[in-house]
Formats: sequence, structure tokens, C-alpha cells
Amino acid sequence: MREILGRRLQRLRDRFQSLRPDRVQSGGTSSLLEAALTCATTFQWPVLPGVGRSSTDGARCACPDPDCAVPGAHPFDPGLLAASTDPRMVAWWWTNRPTAPVLMATGGSAPCAVSLPAGAAARALVRLDAQGMRLGPVVATPTRWALLVAPYSLERLGELLYAKDHVPSSLRFHGEGGYLLLPPSAASSGGQVRWEREPRPAPPRQAVTKSPGTKSPGTKPPGARASQASGTELWLPDVEAVVDALVEASSGAPGGGSRLAY
Repeated sequence: MREILGRRLQRLRDRFQSLRPDRVQSGGTSSLLEAALTCATTFQWPVLPGVGRSSTDGARCACPDPDCAVPGAHPFDPGLLAASTDPRMVAWWWTNRPTAPVLMATGGSAPCAVSLPAGAAARALVRLDAQGMRLGPVVATPTRWALLVAPYSLERLGELLYAKDHVPSSLRFHGEGGYLLLPPSAASSGGQVRWEREPRPAPPRQAVTKSPGTKSPGTKPPGARASQASGTELWLPDVEAVVDALVEASSGAPGGGSRLAY
């Protein structure tokens, strides 16, 4: 049985290699490599290359699935568990595959994300801004936006959603074991991934003299925190702080989000 599974896996890899675009020779560092290195080394986000598009048919994914729902924008070889912050590994990946999309493995010590249709996300950001909520990075494709939030566990997310009367299917959660497509990758729905709101450093922790009834120095506003990256400390809201606005905005999204379209 092990030999049969091994042969099947090798056939999949051989087919993948035949569908994968040829290497692109470049005299300089590609923007995708620069983005991947920035995420891995500056933000300490584990990244890996996505599968990319077929070299023979740019509309198709380079993976063996002819009906792939997110063509080019998912892990395949290497798999998601290979995501790394090692700059040598990242440089090797994108030196060999300079056109590969940049994927971040979400959860653990890395940010999580909540994604929703683009129009609904724009409305949600207006509402959150009006509430004075400090938001983190927002990743945008032509069809969907994703708000990066502080890491959360599946148990914590489950309790949060259980308390809601309704959670639209167009709202998706990228937690541990998930991934997110990052700029400047090509989006599977066409166009390019971009930052609607770029990563921003967390506000400095000011040392103040504590008086009765005041918060201790360095206390963050409710519902937000700084990421614990060893590089640049980034601002990420808690999922509880944004989920109500996202649920409300997604409830009126057309189509119900039955198909992934990153």
C-alpha cells in the first residue's frame, strides 16, 4: 500500500512539474521575492510559494485538479507545513520560482484573518472607522478583502460564532491551518492582490506616571493588540473587535459566497 501511495504521489508531482511555468530569468530581485522576504524577516510571518498558473493555459491552475476553485492561489508543492521565516529558504523558493504567489500560513504566532466580499468589506471598514477602531493590515483582491487580526484559536472562534444569530457563508475565517494570499501576487479571480491598508507599526508604549484609576503604562485599547513578531511589532485588532461589523456587512452580500474567489 505504501508503494502504491508513493507512486501516486510521484505521478502527481511529475504532472505538476509539467504544468508549472518555466523559470523566469531576471537580473534583479523580483517584487514577489522582496515581498516574501519582507513578510518573513521584517514581520516574522511564515510564507511559502503558491502553486501558480499553468504555463500552457494561464486560466488554469498548475495543480492536477482541473476544477481548482482557487487557480494558482493555494499551496501544493511545497505543502502548507513548509511555510517558513528563514530568509535562505524564502530566497531559494522565489529564486527558482520568481512568479509564484506569496502565501502566508495563518495562525499560531502569525496573524489570522477574516475575509468577505469586497463591497461588504468596504462598508465594514467605514463602520469600524466611524467607531474609532484601529485596524490592522487589510489585503484586497478585486473580489474579496481580508482583515488581518490577532491570532485566535478554533475554540475561541467557535464560542464567538456560536453566540451569533447568523453567520453569512460569504464570511470566511483564516485561522490555524489556513493561509492567505498576499500582495503583490496575482489573484485567482483576475487582477492583483494589493494592500488596502498597509501593515503599520504598533504605537509606542509611553511610560507614564500611574495615578489612581488610570491604566498601567503600555496598556492597549480594548479589543486590540500588537503582534509578537521579533522584527517589527505590528498592530492587529482582536477578532472580537471587528466580527460584528463584518457579520452585518456580509449579511447583505450577493451570492452568499458559495465559491472561493480570492
